[in-house]
Amino acid sequence: MCRGHFTARRRPGRLVSAPLSGGDDPVARANASQLSARPAGKRARDHSTGFAREQRAREDLNQALRPELDGIAVTRVLLRGDSASEIVKTARDQNVGLIVMSTRGEGTFYRFLLGSVTAKVLHEIQCPVWTGAHLEEVPQREFSIRHVLCSVDLSPHSHHTASLAAEMAASVNAKLTLVHITAEFYGPGGSHVDPVLKEKTVGFAAEEIAKLQNAVGTHAEVIIDSGNVLELLNQAAEQTEADVLVIGHIPGRSHLGDNGNGYGIIRESHIPVLSV
Repeated sequence: MCRGHFTARRRPGRLVSAPLSGGDDPVARANASQLSARPAGKRARDHSTGFAREQRAREDLNQALRPELDGIAVTRVLLRGDSASEIVKTARDQNVGLIVMSTRGEGTFYRFLLGSVTAKVLHEIQCPVWTGAHLEEVPQREFSIRHVLCSVDLSPHSHHTASLAAEMAASVNAKLTLVHITAEFYGPGGSHVDPVLKEKTVGFAAEEIAKLQNAVGTHAEVIIDSGNVLELLNQAAEQTEADVLVIGHIPGRSHLGDNGNGYGIIRESHIPVLSV
């Protein structure tokens, strides 16, 4: 099992690429079947083309992010197979502490949620995964973590989520804020918010977060709101000027935490999301 430990020092990195995959792509599988049925001469030319493609992929990987990773010990690995499966296998074999991924993807289903490879990795892996869906829309500046926003859904996994968020904040001397978004509660007929029920729900959440902070050993500021989780988390991030949002995820489930909004949070967040 991978565990995430956040330290201020730089650690060796591993840059993984798996572009030579057929995996779960039915088109790639069909092409492979056609390849096996081709004449020997044609197969030889295809083999040569495949070798040239691999060489180009290796050259591209060797040159990728050179300026950005300058000064960091990086191992570059080119893999064959299903991209998500190979990333998960490599992470487990190497006992990595953090996976950093793009959310871009072309999967027929997952592209409506987030990148297909990222979605599969989040579904399978136990170590923290760092993603960013809208970073190209953020003004360019030197990135640093000064404020960590941690979303807790008050499930049993929240202790783990808050603990790692607190560890991360402490390691870089950043401020920590906990946020919890409850559902909106409407009165009879659904025409207005029931203030009594809302007050009780928010009060219960405040008590549970106080217990959580006591168990984790934090004294973070707390934001409790009711309504659309995705919109309100972005509002909280903007309000606190947070640099990263930490959410919980449980591998093997059909969705991430935060009451089933995990994939949507990653897709819509205006700041990087760390799923732990």
